[in-house]
Amino acid sequence: MLDANIKTQLKTYLAMVSQPIEIVASLNDGAKSKELKELLQEIAAVSDRVTLNEQGTDSRKPSFTINRPGTDISVQFAGIPMGHEFTSLVLALLQVGGHPIKLDEAVIEQIRNLDGDYQFETYFSLSCQNCPDVVQALNVMSIINPRIKHVAIDGALFQEEVDSRQIMSVPTMFLNGESFGQGRSSVEEILAKLDTNAGSRKAEELNAKDPFDVLVIGGGPAGAAAAIYAARKGIRTGVAAERFGGQVLDTMSIENFISVQETDGPRFAAQLEEHVRSYDVDIMNLQRAEQLIPGDKEISVRMENGAVLKSKTVILATGARWRNINVPGEQEYRTKGVAYCPHCDGPLFKGKRVAVIGGGNSGVEAAIDLAGVVAHVTLIEYGDQLRADDVLQRKLRSLPNVDIIMSAQTTEIHGDGTKVNGLSYKDRTTDTIKKVDLEGVFIQIGLVPNTEWLKGTVNLSKYGEIEIDAKGQTSVPGVFAAGDVTTVPYKQIVIAIGEGAKASLSAFDHLIRTSVTEEETATESAAA
Repeated sequence: MLDANIKTQLKTYLAMVSQPIEIVASLNDGAKSKELKELLQEIAAVSDRVTLNEQGTDSRKPSFTINRPGTDISVQFAGIPMGHEFTSLVLALLQVGGHPIKLDEAVIEQIRNLDGDYQFETYFSLSCQNCPDVVQALNVMSIINPRIKHVAIDGALFQEEVDSRQIMSVPTMFLNGESFGQGRSSVEEILAKLDTNAGSRKAEELNAKDPFDVLVIGGGPAGAAAAIYAARKGIRTGVAAERFGGQVLDTMSIENFISVQETDGPRFAAQLEEHVRSYDVDIMNLQRAEQLIPGDKEISVRMENGAVLKSKTVILATGARWRNINVPGEQEYRTKGVAYCPHCDGPLFKGKRVAVIGGGNSGVEAAIDLAGVVAHVTLIEYGDQLRADDVLQRKLRSLPNVDIIMSAQTTEIHGDGTKVNGLSYKDRTTDTIKKVDLEGVFIQIGLVPNTEWLKGTVNLSKYGEIEIDAKGQTSVPGVFAAGDVTTVPYKQIVIAIGEGAKASLSAFDHLIRTSVTEEETATESAAA
C-alpha cells in the first residue's frame, strides 16, 4: 500500500523512536481487513522496533491498537488511516514509541492532572482536513494520561455505527458514550471542556499581562502577518485569537498563493503559527474578544472570559465565517444533515440525495465533489444564472447525477426531528413553493464578517465590514483592521497577508507619531 518513497520516509521517522512498539490487529476475512493487514505488515517491516500481532479480539474489524509493551500506553484506530489521517498514524507510532511530545509543559501537566476516566470515540472521514487535529489531540492526551482512552473510527467503514448514532458531520466526538462535540478541536479546546477551572485561571493570567504596543485580535493570515511585522520592529506584540489559523483551517486546497504551487489549509495555518512563534510574540489562543474599549493612551479589549487586555494600538483581524441562509430548520438540523464543508462531511452521505445551496465557485465546486460520492445532487441558485467560472459550470453540467434549479429561494429545511429529510424553495418565476426530498443540505453562499462585537465602536459598512482607509486605519484612532473582516475587496489569502502587513506598519507609524507628540507636549509643559 505504501510506495517506496513513503517507506523510506517512514523508516527515517521510526528510527527516532526509543521504545518498542507492538501493533495488535483485529481482522476478519473482508477486503478492508486485507488492506489493513498489508499496511501494518509494511510498517512493521521498516523497523525492528515494531512488531505485529494479528490476533486482536476487538469487536470492530478491521482495527488495531499501537501499544508500548509493559505499559498501559495505547492508541487505537478502527479503519485504515490513510489520506489525511496517515499523519495521525505516523505521529501515534512516534509518540507511543517514546518520541517527545510537542506541547507546552504546562499543557502536558494539565493533562496529567485530569481526574477521572475518559473513553473517547472520534468518527472521521479520510477526506476531512479538520479530523486529524481532533484525532491527534486525543491520541496525544491518551499517551500522556493513560486514564484517557481513545479510538479513532473511519465512519465510511462502520456505517452501521454512523447511522445508529445519527452522525452526519465529522469529526464527531463521543465521551463515555455521550456526545461530546463536533468540528475541529485542539488539545487546549478539549482540555477547556474537561477542566472546568481552566477558564478562570486563564482569565487571571491574561489580566496580569502588561500593556502591549500592538495587540492583534485574530490569528488568520492577516493577523499572523500583522504580528510578524510588529515583532520585527522590536515592540511588545500580542495575538489573541479564537483559533489560530482562522478560516484557513477550513480550506481544502490552496493553489493560488504566489510561490507555493499547492498546499492545504491546515498545513498553511501550521506554517503561519510556526513563523509567528519564531518571533517574540505573545500568542493567546482560544480567546474570543467581546468588547473594544477605546481610550486616549491605551485601548482595552475585553475577552469572553472576563479578562481585559490593554494596548497602545490594536489591529482587528477577526476574519469571516460561513454565511447562513437563515431559514427554518437550518440551525435545528446543523450537523444533522445541514453541513458547510463538502470535503469533510461528503463521505457520510454516500449513496444519499443532497442539495447544494449556492451557484458561485464554492457551490459549484461542492456539487462537483459531492456528485462523485452521493447518489444525486440538486444545486439551488437564487439568481437566474450560475456565477461560477465557466470551466466549473461545464464540468457540473456534464455530470449525470446533478440537477440545477435556477431562480430558487430556499424557504425551509425539513426533518423528522433527528435528521434532514427535505427542502422547500420558492420558484421566483412563478411564486410557487416546491419541495425536494433529500438527506443532506450543503450551504455555500459566501461569508459574513465577524464584527458583531464591534458595533457602536468602529464604523461598519452596510455589510458589517470594518471601514478602513488606505492605511488600514479605522474610525477609532490607534485601531487598525486587516483581512476579510474589512471593506477591502477580494477576500483572498494573499490579499489578507498584505493587508495585515500594511496595518502593522501603520500601527507602528502611529506609535512613533504619538510618542513624538507626547514628548513635544511634555517639553512645552516643562518650558512653561
